[in-house]
Amino acid sequence: MKLSEFKFDLPDSLIAKYPVERGESRLMVVDRKTKTIEHKKFSDMLSYFDDGDVMVINNTKVFPARLYGNKEKTGAKIEVFLLRELNREMKLWDVLVDPARKIRVGNKLYFGDSDLVAEVIDNTTSRGRTIRFLFDGNHEEFMKAVDELGEMPIPREINREAETADRDDYQTVFAQHIGAVAAPTAGLHFTRAMMKRMEIKGIHFAPITLHVGLGTFRQVDVEDLTKHKTDSENYRIPEDAAQTVNTALDAGRKVCAVGTTSLKAIESSVSANSRLKPVEGWTDKFIFPPYDFKIANALLTNLHLPESILIMMTSAFGGHDLIKHAYEVAIKEKYRFFSYGDAMLIL
Repeated sequence: MKLSEFKFDLPDSLIAKYPVERGESRLMVVDRKTKTIEHKKFSDMLSYFDDGDVMVINNTKVFPARLYGNKEKTGAKIEVFLLRELNREMKLWDVLVDPARKIRVGNKLYFGDSDLVAEVIDNTTSRGRTIRFLFDGNHEEFMKAVDELGEMPIPREINREAETADRDDYQTVFAQHIGAVAAPTAGLHFTRAMMKRMEIKGIHFAPITLHVGLGTFRQVDVEDLTKHKTDSENYRIPEDAAQTVNTALDAGRKVCAVGTTSLKAIESSVSANSRLKPVEGWTDKFIFPPYDFKIANALLTNLHLPESILIMMTSAFGGHDLIKHAYEVAIKEKYRFFSYGDAMLIL
C-alpha cells in the first residue's frame, strides 16, 4: 500500500475541538461480512456484545506532558514536551523542544517560580533533546511538580490551547498507569455506568497498558509504507488479561480491541497457536493493509486524520475499500473526527 491511498479531503470543521458529553457521541457500525453501515449512538454498543465477549481496554494514564519554561540569561519562552522517561534516578527524559534552534547542549531551562530546573545534555533529532531535571525531591514529588506546571497534551490538530476541562476530558475513566503523552481516544467514550451495564450483561474487560507516544501522530513522509518506522512504545499485557482474552477466543466469542493502541498491543504479542501471550516490553509494530489479525475480531476506534498511521491500522482491520467508503459516508453525514470526535465500531 502507498501513502497516497490514505489521502482524503477532510473539512477542518469536522475536527472536533471539544468532546460531547461522555458516552453521548455517535457510533458508526461497520459490518465486514455484510458490508453494511449503521448509524447509532455510543450507548447502542451494548446491543452488539453478549455474555462471554471481551473488551480489551488500555488503562494507560495521560500526564500533563507539555511544559513551558524560560531559557537562562535570555529568558526566551521554550515549550518542552516530555516524551519518555529514560532514567528515573537521574531524572533523564527524552523531550521535544520548540523553538529548537534556540536550545543547545548545556543550556538551562527554568520553569515558572518552581524548584524545577532542567539542563540540556544531548541532541537526539532536529527537535529532540535529552534533558536532566535538577530537582531534589523523589519521583512522586517530581511528577507532582510536573502535574502542577504542565498542560494536558491535546494534539495540535485540535487547534486550540489546552483548558482545565481537558484534564478530565482527555483521560479515560479506567486510566491507571501514568505514562502516556496522548490518550487512547476510543476509551474516552466509556462511562462508568456503561461499563457497569456491560459487566451485568456478562461482558468482560481485559485491561492492558500501552503508553501512547507521539509517534502515534507523527507524519508519515514516505510513499512506500514498508519504509516507515514507528517509535517504540512501552506496553504490558498481564497474565490475567491474556487468560480472559484466550478463554473468549477458545469459546468463539468476540474480542473487541478498544482503540488502535489496544489493537497494536495485543497484535504485538501473539503465540504460535494464535493466542495472546503475557508480556512486558516495547513495541514498534506498524500495521497497514494487508494484515492478518490473530487476536481481535472487533474494533472500536475514533475517526482518524488522512494519511495517519491510525487510518492505516483501521483500514487493515476493516478492509481498505470498505473503510474508505465508510469515511466518505462519515464526511457526508458530518461525523466528528479525531481525538474528541465520534466512534466507529467494526465487526
